[in-house]
Amino acid sequence: MATRSRILPAVAAATLLLTGAGTPAHAEPPPREVLFVANNWDGTASVVTSDASLSPVGELNLIPDRDERMTEIRWNPIWLAFFLGIRESVGEGHDQFADDMYSTPDGSAVVVSRPSFADVVSIDVRTGEINWRFRVDGYRADHMALSPDGTRVAVSASTANRVHVLDLATGEEAGSFPTGDKPHENVFTADGRIWNMSIGEVNNDLDEPWLDFTKGDRVITVADAETFDVVREIDMRDRLDAFGLPAGEGWSDAVRPAAFSPDESTLYFQVSFYNGFFEYDVAADRITRQHTLPERFDGSRTDMVNDSRHHGLAMQPDGDRLCVAGTMDDYAVIVDRETFDEGPLVGIDKPYWATVTGDGRACVVSESGADQVTSIDFGTGEKIASTPVGDHPQRVRLGHVPSDWS
Repeated sequence: MATRSRILPAVAAATLLLTGAGTPAHAEPPPREVLFVANNWDGTASVVTSDASLSPVGELNLIPDRDERMTEIRWNPIWLAFFLGIRESVGEGHDQFADDMYSTPDGSAVVVSRPSFADVVSIDVRTGEINWRFRVDGYRADHMALSPDGTRVAVSASTANRVHVLDLATGEEAGSFPTGDKPHENVFTADGRIWNMSIGEVNNDLDEPWLDFTKGDRVITVADAETFDVVREIDMRDRLDAFGLPAGEGWSDAVRPAAFSPDESTLYFQVSFYNGFFEYDVAADRITRQHTLPERFDGSRTDMVNDSRHHGLAMQPDGDRLCVAGTMDDYAVIVDRETFDEGPLVGIDKPYWATVTGDGRACVVSESGADQVTSIDFGTGEKIASTPVGDHPQRVRLGHVPSDWS
C-alpha cells in the first residue's frame, strides 16, 4: 500500500494538471526578429521588420545620457579636442552618436557603439535606461561584430589601434588585441577567430597615390577569439602587388567592408578609392579575382567621404550573390558571385551599408543621403521597398525585441 508521503505528492500533481496551475501560462513569448538601423548623427535606432517590406516598428534613443557625457567631455581638454575633430572630419560636420548595434538574444537590450562618446553601452529596450557602459581605449569607438553564440561583441577603438571584446550581458571585457592603424570592420568566423580590418588615416587629404605611405599601417589582424592572441596578419599591399595592382597606380590596401563565403574559404572585400571589390582565397593567401563596377562619381579622390568610394558588402545566405553598396556612385547592385554578372543599378543616395533580411530574400542598404533604408531582391536585383529612418543611417543589423514592444 502506498504511504502517505507518496500519496500527497501524487494528489498535488493531479490537481495541478487538472487546474492548469502548473503550466507556464504567463511564460514570455519568444522575441520578435527585427532590423536595427543606427542613425549616426541623431543618436537613435530605427526599428523595422526583418522582411523586405521594412515596415516601421519603433524607435530607440541611444544617447539618454547625452548631457552627462557632454559635461565630461567639456571638462577634459584632450577629449574635447578629439570630440571636435571627429565632428569636423569623419563626422562631416556632425557628431557621431550611433555607429553599430546588436541586441541580446532575448531582445531585452541593445548594445551600441557611440563614436563621439568613445564608448559602448547596453540600453534596456523597455525602459530606455543604460544597463552598462564600457569606455574604449582612446577617443573613438567604431564598428562591432557579434560572436556566433550571441554572447560577446568585438568593438574597434579606432584611435587606440585596439579591439575590445565585451560580454554582451555585463559589459565586462573578456580581452583585447592590438591592430593596425584605425581598426574598422570586425568579423567573427566559425573557426574561433576574429578578423579586424584596419583602414589607416582616412581623414586626411593626402589622397594622391604617391602619398599612400602617409595613410599608415593597414592590415588584417586575425586573433584567437578565446585567448585574443594574434595568430595571423595579412597585409593586402603585398597581395595587391602580386596581383599587379601597386600603390603607385592608385590601388589602396585599406580593406573596408568584407563578406565571407558561407564556408569561409573565400573573402570578398572593398578597398578605399575603388568602385568594385576583390576576391581573396583564404587558404592560398592570394587575391584571385577583382570586379570593377560602373562609375558614376565624377569628383576627385579627396572628394570621397573618408576615402570610402564603395562601402557596404553583403553575401546572400546561400552564397550565390553579393550585394554591393556603391557609396559615392549613388547606387547598389546585386552581383552573381560565380560570373560577376551585374543586376540593374538601383539608384541609392549615398548607400553606406548592406545587410540581409531575416529570410535571406533581400539585401537591405542604408541610404545615408536620403535618411531611409531600401530593400533589393537578391533574385531579380530590383528594388522592393524603402522606409524613412533617422538622420544619416549607417549600420543595419538583424536583432530582436520583446514580442509586444513597439
